[in-house]
Amino acid sequence: MKRILITGSEGYIGRALVNKLSEHYVLGVDIQPASSLQAPHYQYVPMDIRDNGLSALIAEHNIEQVVHLASVMNPGQDPQRDYDIDINGTQNVLDASVANGVTQLIVTSSGAAYGYHADNPAWLTEQHPLRGNSAFSYSHHKRLIESMLRDARTKHPQLRQLVLRPGTVLGQHTNNLITRLFQRPRMLKIAGSPSPFVFIWDEDVIGIICQGIEQQRDGIFNLAGDGALSIDEIAATLHKPLLTLPAGLLKAMLWIGRLFKLTPYGPEQLDFLRYRPVLDNQALKQQFGYIPRKTSQQVLEFYARHNGLLP
Repeated sequence: MKRILITGSEGYIGRALVNKLSEHYVLGVDIQPASSLQAPHYQYVPMDIRDNGLSALIAEHNIEQVVHLASVMNPGQDPQRDYDIDINGTQNVLDASVANGVTQLIVTSSGAAYGYHADNPAWLTEQHPLRGNSAFSYSHHKRLIESMLRDARTKHPQLRQLVLRPGTVLGQHTNNLITRLFQRPRMLKIAGSPSPFVFIWDEDVIGIICQGIEQQRDGIFNLAGDGALSIDEIAATLHKPLLTLPAGLLKAMLWIGRLFKLTPYGPEQLDFLRYRPVLDNQALKQQFGYIPRKTSQQVLEFYARHNGLLP
C-alpha cells in the first residue's frame, strides 16, 4: 500500500483518481467542499495548497508520493490571486515534498505551456521549447511552473518528477471553456485557420497517472490520443454549421466587448483558437509505455454521444 497525497482531490480528475487508487492510502487536500462520495481508503483535509501547514500534514501522514492536480483552470477577475495559487502554491507543494523526503512528485502541466503561436511546428514534441503566452494566464503559469520544476530537478534529484502535458481533456462529464464552445448552435471558425485540436480521454489521463504511481516513473510526456481534428472536422462530427469570420473582425469585436465590459476576453485571446498546440504522443507510447485507448476522434465522439450532441 502506497501513501499518496493528491492536491485538488475534490476536482473533476481528482475524484476519479481517488476512486481508482482504492488499494492505497490517499490523503486529499482542496479548497472545495468535500464530496458526498467518500471511500474508506481516502481522507480529505480542507486546505489551500499555499498553506504553511502542508509540510506538517505530509509528515503526519507519512506521504511517499504526491500528485499535484490543483490549478486555476478558469482565471477570474483577480490575476494576482490566480498567480499566487498557481505559482506560489506549486512552490509550497514542491518545498513540502522535498522537506519530507517524498520520493515522487507527479504534476499535471498542460500542452498550453508550449504556447499559442503562428510558428508552432505541426506536431510538438517534449523537446520543443515552452513559450506559454503571457496574455493567457493559464498558459503563462504552466510555463513558469515547468521552469520551477526544471530548477528543482537539478537541486533535488532525489525527488523523481513525472510531468504530464495533456491536450484537451474530454470525458462524459467534462464542462469547461472548450466544451461550452461545442455546446453552441454553431461552431466558430477563424478564416484561414484550421484551429486543430488534440483530445485525451479523461480515463486515459487517470490510467497514465496510476501507471506513473505504480511504476514510480519520472520524465516529461505529452498526453494526447492519436490524431488531430481541425475545426471543420469537429463541426462535421457534431453535425453543426460553421460560422467563419475574418480574424480582423473578431479582434475588433473582442476589443469592443472588453472596452464595454461585455466580455473578460480581449483581442489577444484570438490566438487561443487560431494557433492551438498539437501534441505528439510518441514518447507516451514508446517510452512511457501507455497506448491511449481512444483516438482524438473517438474521444470527441464519446463526449458528444454522452452529452446529446450527436443525432
